[in-house]
Amino acid sequence: MRDRINTMKNLSVKQKKVARLVQKDIAVQEFPFRKIASLCGLTEESVLEITGQLLKKRFDPEIRSCASPSESGIQKERTGGLVCSRQKNGRSRKYIRVISLRFHCYERKPAFMNKYNIFTMLHSGNKNISSLINEMVNAAKIKNYLILDSVKEYKKTSPEYF
Repeated sequence: MRDRINTMKNLSVKQKKVARLVQKDIAVQEFPFRKIASLCGLTEESVLEITGQLLKKRFDPEIRSCASPSESGIQKERTGGLVCSRQKNGRSRKYIRVISLRFHCYERKPAFMNKYNIFTMLHSGNKNISSLINEMVNAAKIKNYLILDSVKEYKKTSPEYF
């Protein structure tokens, strides 16, 4: 957090304008940076260039898409689960890159229960999430995992750093 605050002090006025908007939820649309550009008084190309500069400065190294289950077409009556798995240091980055193409996945330090360091959130539109979990476990060749069932979903918001 302290590194981000120090990074923020060294940003130009244009970079700060863009940073304030890209740290918030970005609308799911064909040209998501076009609206940001109009709000900043910049061109879309400038916003993309500045976003690249911010990434290089490690302002937010993990800009990713994250649609809520309702926005993505999953019914209200859905099931979800958090699959906790263990990946050794050398394998965890490769595993996250592969799994995060399809699922919301992240690494945690320190490891949960001193064992599980990779967390993957799964949602299913039906009551049986087992087939989705099995698909992921088989694709990633996971041998050691724990499933934590979702009980209640709370509002998620993006972090804001300034």
